[in-house]
Amino acid sequence: MTSSRHIDTPDPDTVVLDAARASILAVGFRRSTLTDIAKRAGISRMTIYRRWDDMQAVLADLLVREWDTALREALAATTTASPTPAALAGGVVETVRLLRADELFARIVEVDPELLLPYLLQRRGRNQDRIVEVLATAVRLGQSESLLREGDPVTIARSVVLAAQGYVLSLTTMTDPDVTEDALLGELAHLIEGHLQP
Repeated sequence: MTSSRHIDTPDPDTVVLDAARASILAVGFRRSTLTDIAKRAGISRMTIYRRWDDMQAVLADLLVREWDTALREALAATTTASPTPAALAGGVVETVRLLRADELFARIVEVDPELLLPYLLQRRGRNQDRIVEVLATAVRLGQSESLLREGDPVTIARSVVLAAQGYVLSLTTMTDPDVTEDALLGELAHLIEGHLQP
């Protein structure tokens, strides 16, 4: 009698994205190549090319995977049964903290900050759209319960994201011994809470 044992094999996308993450952390995005990633992943370069056209496409999927679950957890406060201005502000501040602490994000800011410019100056990325979607849903719910001010929920959500992006990218430039990161994040919470008050 032959015993059959189920062996978990990693999803090919997971293997490639894990290898891409390791490469970017080791040498930065600009020095990472699809060939290097294929070697790290133990697969052929053509296997990668069947799924992704270039490194930029790999990076986009990697960032979505990296932050999707964590962002949803950080924003969980915004999906409570009664989303108050304080709950929404808390969720956004937690999201800012999470992104700033993320190892991959920190490496990109340190070595390849120009990669972020298109998402600040030209177009929204998938992660930005997901955050806006979660916030807009929470704003609609809060408005229906008269907890939040009136206004177009998507416009309000995008305004909050615009404010928070400055804290994600530039918070360090505004800190010193007299003004701490926590103090500035407290101001962000105050700013968002005031913006959402009915």
